[in-house]
Parts: sequence; C-alpha cells; structure tokens
Amino acid sequence: MTPRPERVDTARLTRLLGAPELAWLLDRARHRMARGRPLTGAVTLTGPDQNQRAAVERLLGRAPRGGRSLTVRLETVDEILRRSGASPDGLAAAVTALTGPVARLDETRRAEAAAWEEAHAPLGELGAARPELADWAARVRAEGLARRLARTPKAARELLADAAAALRALPADPPVSLAAFAARTLGSAHALDDGRPLATLVLSGTRALTGFADGSGARWRREAWASAGLLKDELSSTVLTLNLRGTPALDWSADAGEPAVLTLRQLARDTSFVPHAAAGRVHVCENPAVIAAAADAHGPGCPLMVCLQGQPSAAALTLLRRLHARGAQLLYHGDFDWGGLRIAAALARAVPWRPWRYTAADYRAAATTAPGLPALTGTPAESPWDPDLSGALAGLGVRVEEETVLDNLLSDLADLAPTP
Repeated sequence: MTPRPERVDTARLTRLLGAPELAWLLDRARHRMARGRPLTGAVTLTGPDQNQRAAVERLLGRAPRGGRSLTVRLETVDEILRRSGASPDGLAAAVTALTGPVARLDETRRAEAAAWEEAHAPLGELGAARPELADWAARVRAEGLARRLARTPKAARELLADAAAALRALPADPPVSLAAFAARTLGSAHALDDGRPLATLVLSGTRALTGFADGSGARWRREAWASAGLLKDELSSTVLTLNLRGTPALDWSADAGEPAVLTLRQLARDTSFVPHAAAGRVHVCENPAVIAAAADAHGPGCPLMVCLQGQPSAAALTLLRRLHARGAQLLYHGDFDWGGLRIAAALARAVPWRPWRYTAADYRAAATTAPGLPALTGTPAESPWDPDLSGALAGLGVRVEEETVLDNLLSDLADLAPTP
C-alpha cells in the first residue's frame, strides 16, 4: 500500500519521531524501504549517547534495555504510530512525511540505466552514418569512456553529440587548423584543446578513423590530429623523399638525385600537388639510411622513394594517401623487429601497401646468413600482411635492421632504374 503522508498528524509525529536523536532510526527504515524490504525486525545503533537513549524511551514509553547498543523493533514503532494517530498508515508513511519520498533502489537503477542508454544514442547514430567508426563507438560504450569523462547521463549525451558532430566532419580535406575546425564545427575554437574531455573523445575516434598508431606526448597528439587533416603545427611534421617531382624545388632535387624534405604545410597548402610518377611504383622504407644509400648509389636514376623515419607522420600519410589515390603501388620495407612490425601495421591501417622484401622468407634468409645479429627484444607484435613473419621473429629471436639488407634493397632499385 502506498504511504499517504497527508493523513499524518505532523505536530504529533514530529514530537514522537522527528527528534534529531532518532535520525538513525529513520535512516534504517528508509534504507529498508529503498530496497523493498519490509519494515519488520530489529534495528540497532552501536554506542548510543544518553540523548539517543532518552529519545527512544519517549517513543516507546519505556526505558530500552541497557548495554553498549540500542535496539528497536520496527513493528513496535509502526504500532505506536498507528495507535497514537500520529501516522494512521504506519511507519512507512511517517518516514515519507519526515524525510521525503523514498525512491525504490531497483527503480532508480532502471531509470539510471535508461538514462545512460539514451545518453549513448549519438554513438549508435554515428556508427550507422560512418560504418568505419562502428567498432570504435561500440568500444567506447563497452569501456565506459563517456561515463568517466562526463559523470552524468545529461553531460555524457552532450559530450557524445559534440564528438559525433566532429567525427562526421573528418577527415578534413583540405587540411585546416584544429582551432578553426573546432570553431566551425563545435562553436568554440578551444573545444578541442588538450585536456578537455571532448578532445580526448574526438582524438580517440580520429585514431580509429585514420589508423594512427598508439602513443603519447604533445608531438604524438599533434601527429594524430594531423592524420585526419587537423593541424596544430604545419611545419614539424615532415616526410623524407627521393626523386619526387611536381614542384620546382622537388624537380631541382630530383635532377640532382638528392633527398628532399616536404612539410605538412606544403602538402596541406598545395592540395593540387600531384607527383609526376604517381602512377608507378613507390618504394617506402623505415630508415633514412636507406634513402641516403639509394641517393649515393643511383642518384637521379633511382626510382621514387619515401621514408617514414619511424612511425608514419601526418606528412608521410598525407603524401602516401595522395600517391595511392593517383594510382601508385606502394611497396614497403622496414626493420625486422617488433617495433618495425608495429610501424608496418600502422601504415597498413592508413594506406594499402605490398611487402618489399618484408616477408617471413626474407627475414629467415637474412637472419640465417648475416653474422652477429643483435637479439630481438620487446613485446611481440602481429604481422597481418604475412602472419608467418611474426612467428619467424619469435622463433629465430634476432633483429635484422634495414642496413643489414641494404645491398639487396639497392639491387632491387638498380633493376628498376631507367637505362641511360
């Protein structure tokens, strides 16, 4: 039966049960009501003071038992309240009248679950609109990222709605400054500043969208934003090339057979730039030593090369995507170690490539013929382009750096060089 506090004699009830010294008794009853438990049985207060003992004596009309605790039976209180007319509907109505409505805990939990379900609705809509982000959206929901960042369902829905709006507009093409994008898309140039919950969420989605590798630090964040065309610094992200043509400066370097560095600013500002050799093969390597050796060995006759210089930078990804879009076939080689496999996998998530002497067979051939190779260390990584490669590294346990197989790489490039 639902309590009817309007039938309560407020003045009499307050005298009987409303004293501060009986607050513990109301709390115990309220706790049981919230959990749907009956108001029966005994409740106990440990270490009561004399005022609390006196208040119970006034309520019950008799002195409670002595001892270090104070025990009251809820049925007794219910009977007193009904018989006195202070609360004809008993203890439950009295608790409601004195402390306010009591929400059932199970109902509260259902309402909270429904609120969080509604808060995550923008993620479902984003996954439907951008299928490539569906797995990321599901992971954000499962891991409770929005709960940790926003704390309440209302704040989480606003956060996720803003994140979805930003991610729908990515990647930015042509690239644009991060602040300008935030102002245009989210109404504030500072909406995606470092440290803000929205920036954390959108950067996570950006990496899922572009395949940018895990990392940390200011430089990594700058590169991760730039991988989706959002620029915090256009000059620090660079890519090393050899015999890339398409601008007067690049043509001059290619005529001399000298490596050239392109900045993200150059690629972002000149979106019409298309390398002349875009429809052919492009050899991509991990380490600058390979580019330097190729320039020394083959000069202007060397086929077009691009060097990642470690993890793929935003500038490198921008150039390689542009080359691929124009029909180029990308061939990749890197170090045979766990870090090299991670770099190659990160590149594969961003742009398609084929192995260039970068398979399990190539590793075994180098590992069993080169003397004095260093031991393989670090955490193992996968090699999706050749699943056997990861197992081969684990089995042989040695590192094979690109410099170790440099003669083979230069020989491949010589075979492709134009005949004088």
